[in-house]
Parts: sequence; C-alpha cells; structure tokens
Amino acid sequence: MKRYVHLVQRTSHTIGNRSGLSTQMDRDFSLEFLANYLAELTLLDYGFLKFFPSRIAASAEFLAKWMLDQMSHPWNPTLEHYTYYKALELKTVVLEIHHIQMDAKEDATTNLSLKAIREKYSQQKFKSVAALSFPRPVDTLFL
Repeated sequence: MKRYVHLVQRTSHTIGNRSGLSTQMDRDFSLEFLANYLAELTLLDYGFLKFFPSRIAASAEFLAKWMLDQMSHPWNPTLEHYTYYKALELKTVVLEIHHIQMDAKEDATTNLSLKAIREKYSQQKFKSVAALSFPRPVDTLFL
C-alpha cells in the first residue's frame, strides 16, 4: 500500500479564503480582491517571512476593509474571535502592508514583480482594486 504525503505551504491567500473572512452571504468581491491583492504583494518581500500567514491574512483583510469603508473601524469582535487577533496586534503588519502597497504604486516602473501584480489587479475583472488609495493616514486607526 502506497502512502502519499501532501505538503502544502499555507500562505495568507489560502488562509484568507479558507477562514471565510472575506466571504459573507452577500459576497463583496471588491473586498476579496483587495485583500488578495494586498496579501499577494507580501509574497514578494522577504521581510514578511517573520510573520505568520494568518497574521498577514488578517492584516490584509483589516486594511482592505478600511480602504473600502473609512467611516467605521475595520475590525470588530467577530473578526477578533475568528482570527484570534486584536486590532493592535495587527498594527505592525498593517503598516508594513500599507508601505509595500504604496511602493507598488511608486516603484511600478522599476520593480517588475510589483508592476505585474499591480497590473493584474488593475483589470476590471478584479474591480480595479489596485487603483484604490488612502485618503487618511493608516496609523490613525491605532490611536
């Protein structure tokens, strides 16, 4: 009898999809695409290897929710319960994702990998989420 072992590297993309953070009854594809875009940007930066994929997924979800609705705080007790992360625990990763997202806009001509991801998520089929910006500084969420 043969036994097969399947080794799968769990990334923030798979955890975000599996945990159901960005899937509700009335599915918001903009939120899902934006969270995936932000999480995908982190895959190109070795600095994110020090964080658990679940923390990156939660931070990408946090930032995506805030980018789409800046009138309310993006984190709530339900998300805290399911992710086991409090908003303040996500601060470092959220700020780093914000930084890399801003670099993707500015360095799109020099960093071809960032350019490719940005172009991918600039397409209409991904709701052009790469074009979204931050009217308010992100660090105001953690005061």
